Formats: sequence, structure tokens, C-alpha cells
Amino acid sequence: MTWILAGLGNPGERYEETRHNYGFLLVDWLCRKWDVKLDRTFPFGIFQEVRRRGETIVLLKPMTYMNRSGTAVKQLMRHYQAEPSDLLVAHDDLDLEMGTVKLRKQCGPGSHNGVLSVMEELDTEAFPRIRLGVGPRPEDWTGADFVLAPFEDEEVPTVKAVLDHTVAGIETMLARGFDFGMNQINRPPQLPREE
Repeated sequence: MTWILAGLGNPGERYEETRHNYGFLLVDWLCRKWDVKLDRTFPFGIFQEVRRRGETIVLLKPMTYMNRSGTAVKQLMRHYQAEPSDLLVAHDDLDLEMGTVKLRKQCGPGSHNGVLSVMEELDTEAFPRIRLGVGPRPEDWTGADFVLAPFEDEEVPTVKAVLDHTVAGIETMLARGFDFGMNQINRPPQLPREE
């Protein structure tokens, strides 16, 4: 089968290190680990097809800005004749604490406009999601301002640990199936100890 992993984010230098680009960061992390480049383009995004653990996985970064992420996802799924169950959408999640990650077979969009766009374009919420925790939001921040701000310096080691943990889980999923990968990803990541 062919998996499509769509990391959600916003294109452009000003968004690169923001919490809202956690999905993009996961795709970038996979590219580094697997020594591949996203150098295939179409009007709505950039992608690359990878053979890994006997499976094909297509890494996608929509270039449409977050609120229209579904356009790129739908077009690429159509190209690969993929079903919603073949899709993994990776995104930041304010409802999960920083340092946590959850893989779910399906769930609602919460407050995430990128996920909502994918659901509207596919006319279903029945697709797996990799939820990368960035919460909790400080009381004196709006949700939008918080996710569009960069990670704090002290959060960066935690982000890297979560990305390593998630990549290992994706490797397991490709080798042994979705449920094995989900069980591994949903375990608490090994986070760096505080000094």
C-alpha cells in the first residue's frame, strides 16, 4: 500500500520555527533521517515518494497556507488513488501538553483550521492523525498568537525528542502495521531531563 504523510504548516521563512509548523518539522525530520529531499512539486505543495520498510510513503508539505491545506492533500490523494485510511496528517495540537504525541485513527478537528480544511475537502474525518502537543496555552496569549510564535529555546530539546520518538513509531508502523506503530507512538517519549 501507499501511505501519504501530510505535515501541516505555513510556507515562508517567518513561520519556519513556529509551533504551528510542527507538522512541517516532522516531515523535515523524516527527510533528514531518511536522506531524501522534497523536490517534487505540484501547484499546491511539495512532496517525495520513499520506499521504507517494504512500504511506500509519500511525504507532503502543502504550500497553500494552513487554512487551505486540504486542497493539496486532496490533489495528492487523487494522484495516488489513496483512501482516507491511507492518509496520516501530522499537526500541532493545543489540547495536548508539550512533550506528548498521539496517533489516532480518527477524531474531530478541535480548533485546528488545517485539519478542518482536510476534513472539508475529503468530506470525512475518518483519517489518522499524528497530534503533536504544544499546550497548554498561557492565559495571556490568544491561541493564534501562541501557535504562530516560535518554540522557546528551552522547548527545542523536547521538540527534537518528540520528533525522534515519532519517527521511530512511523518506522514501526511501516514495518509491522498501523496498530503496532500507534502503540509505540502513543507511549510517552523519552524526554531530556531538566537541569
